[in-house]
Amino acid sequence: MSRIGRRSWLTAVAFALALSATGCASGAGEATGAGYGTPSANSSADATSAPTPEALSPQGTGAPFEDLRTAASHMPMTAGALAAGIAEGAMINGDSASVAADLRSTLTARLTEHVYLSGIAVATAYETAPNSPQFQAAAAALDQNSVAVADAVGSIVPDQRDSFLDAWRAHIGDFVSYAVAAKAGNDEAKAKEVADLAAYTQSQGAFFEQIAGGVLPSEAVTASLNEHVATLAAAVDALAAGDDAAFDRLKTAGDHMAMSAEALAGGIVTATDTEGDPADDASALRARLTSQLVSHVYLAGVSVFVAYTSGADSAEFKAAAAALDENSADIAAGVGAVAPDQEMTFLEQWRSHISDFVDYVLAAAGGDEAGQRQQLDDLNAYRVSAGQFFSDLTGGALPAADVTEVLGHHAETLAGAIDSFSAALVDRRGTNLTHSPPWTGRAGRSGCTSGPPTPGLGAACSRKCSGGRLAATRPPSGPSTTQ
Repeated sequence: MSRIGRRSWLTAVAFALALSATGCASGAGEATGAGYGTPSANSSADATSAPTPEALSPQGTGAPFEDLRTAASHMPMTAGALAAGIAEGAMINGDSASVAADLRSTLTARLTEHVYLSGIAVATAYETAPNSPQFQAAAAALDQNSVAVADAVGSIVPDQRDSFLDAWRAHIGDFVSYAVAAKAGNDEAKAKEVADLAAYTQSQGAFFEQIAGGVLPSEAVTASLNEHVATLAAAVDALAAGDDAAFDRLKTAGDHMAMSAEALAGGIVTATDTEGDPADDASALRARLTSQLVSHVYLAGVSVFVAYTSGADSAEFKAAAAALDENSADIAAGVGAVAPDQEMTFLEQWRSHISDFVDYVLAAAGGDEAGQRQQLDDLNAYRVSAGQFFSDLTGGALPAADVTEVLGHHAETLAGAIDSFSAALVDRRGTNLTHSPPWTGRAGRSGCTSGPPTPGLGAACSRKCSGGRLAATRPPSGPSTTQ
């Protein structure tokens, strides 16, 4: 199995993104080595005087689900580079770049992505139709993931790849049928699909026990897969019912896959005498980072999808954004572990850049190119100030230019996905799109609702509903994007 490549510039983002994983893991203190400083009082001025990077340009193809996969695809590489640097600097035991670590990280990324793409596909079917072009595109992205999961298994047991893929696709078909039955309130049909999925977990338990030479007991694999079925079914049920708990349940289902990947990787490595230990501390760090970073991108994508189908002021969007904001708080807590007095400063900055994305979402929906350009410029300013912040925080160990570069890549790929989602999911009516964008999804629902501001999002933008349209305006003052 080929090793995930390392890119030196990715180490710049490692500190910001990894600390949340190491901070909540057992023995997290091992990764908080000495040598990190506190941003100086002149951080804002330093960032202001730093050279302005080239203007950001959205990187999208018009295929929203594929573009979201692209935005997420560099996260395993980021996690690999991060784990290598942190493990070396903090003298964490193990080898994060071993073949065994590669397998665990790859399975973690693919299985986590499977859950989120499944959830997005179901949500797309509910918002449009199971035979709509939008659902077909979502299903195609999910199938690309299925092929990637099969490739990961096939890298260890090549002759079993195709049979695994057939069974994996069949269980996705069962979930699709379950989702249709859930939306129709057909309990009998749901029960049939649950029975089919139970049969699948039994057969896959036997499959993995066989390929692992008995090292992976079929009962253990079946139990893990049953948990996957239960957690994802719970998310589907909530989506079908219009329950705002769907997003938290989807996150729970995604989080479970990291544990499944750990168990599968351990058994396969033992059975095949693969080099490395997928359970050593460095490998575990890399896997945790992979899980969290892939989840971060997809939680952002889910929030964008919900904004375009239910409205940026809807209860559904607030629930989706709350799951994303939990991730923001986790990352900030990681910063606070090494610089307690900077935790809230970082969180305010991080949330403000998410708010810039929210305003970009609004502008894209209304065809407001000037508004989109303004938000990209704001994101450009953010990445400069964030680069300086982390350079100061680490005493120059993380060069500001490197942080700026990697944040630019994130902004461009996510903006590209937003553009593609906007084109696919937003109906545009009327002529005054720039100042009063219509906000009606293809399901025909208005996005104009009232409610408290979403944590970390609503405070940076105010929305006004009038005549079925949602206009976005910035308040006189909002969260600062400087230190």
